Formats: sequence, C-alpha cells, structure tokens
Amino acid sequence: MKLKFKKLHPDAVVPKYGTPGSSGFDLVAIEDVEIDAGETKLVKTGLSMAVELGYEIQVRPRSGLSLKTPLRVSNAPGTVDSDYRGEVCVIMTNTSGIKSVVQKRGYDGDLIDITLNPLEIVRIKKGDRIAQGVVCPIIQVDFEEVDDLDETARGSGAFGSTGKN
Repeated sequence: MKLKFKKLHPDAVVPKYGTPGSSGFDLVAIEDVEIDAGETKLVKTGLSMAVELGYEIQVRPRSGLSLKTPLRVSNAPGTVDSDYRGEVCVIMTNTSGIKSVVQKRGYDGDLIDITLNPLEIVRIKKGDRIAQGVVCPIIQVDFEEVDDLDETARGSGAFGSTGKN
C-alpha cells in the first residue's frame, strides 16, 4: 500500500519507519513548543496525508517519550480519517501538572509537603519525534436498533468487573 503525503511546511520530515519491523512511522515536530505543567497543546507535523478508504492512521505515543518525559498523546490513539486532508497534528499534554503530594514530618516535627512528581516545563524542539502513525483497517457497520440484546456471562458488569481489584 502507498500512503500519499504532502509537505505543508518546508521543514516537514518525510515519514519513515525506524526499523524494517516497525508498525509505526515517525511523526516529527516542525517547530519548537513549550508545554507548561498540566497544559495541553497542538504540535504540528507540517504534513497532510491521504489514507485509502477503509483505513485510518492512528496517532499513537512513542514509548520512549512516554517513559522518559511527562508528555502524553492526549487522545491516544488519535485518528486521521480517510477523508481528512488537513495537517496531521498531535495533541500533547504535559502530565507533570498532575502531581502527587505526600506529607511527612520534618526534622523539627512540622508537617511538610513532598512533591513526588514535580512540575516542569517540557520543551519539544523542531525535529523531535513526537508520536508515531500506524495505518489500520476500519470496519464500518450498519446500525440496527433492537428491543433486547443477547445475554452473556458478564451481562452489564462494568469497570473492573472481569478481574480482581
């Protein structure tokens, strides 16, 4: 399959796979972006793409970026539909604004707050790999309203109902 793309910005980086076995291709920032603690920003790639009907591009986090920084792809996976021709951007959140604070007693016996996840500004540099795109098949369905659904062993058990807490 060929994925047609257009560079919307002269600094846009041609998508490529990191290794022959990679399922995701790199999406690269075309500008410097600072994301404050707890803030969400749109990061531009300077690319538009034409994925074939029956497929989508899923915009997913890069594991190394998620491990080493508080940056997260906010709507992971993001979707680039087959009929979208605008710029592919990545919605990123700096989760260091979500801090954990514990109280401990200091040397003098007073309670002090200790921040376990300090607030920090994250800087994305032009040329940084910020996410990955994965081409995936899509199945569209016909919707049918019914009065009853078939029964299952799980039934209407919701969040956490299939495993141990």
